[in-house]
Amino acid sequence: MKNKFSLPLLLVLLLISTPLLAQEVSQTVVRNGLSTGTAIGVSIAVVTSWTRNRSILWAILHGFFNWFYVIYFSLTRLEDER
Repeated sequence: MKNKFSLPLLLVLLLISTPLLAQEVSQTVVRNGLSTGTAIGVSIAVVTSWTRNRSILWAILHGFFNWFYVIYFSLTRLEDER
């Protein structure tokens, strides 16, 4: 008799808990994706700034503006930087 009730109870608990678990996972993926995209943008901005200016202060400033500087750099890069 115990086994007869355990399967439906397990299915009900699984159906109730799935939306809650899925919500937490999706929020974690969005946060990690955003931080990964920001980290890549900062890395590219700092490297391109250092390549062009050879200045730590400019590299820090351009790292702060990350993807905006990467787009600016790609539009204004010189012939020898290609």
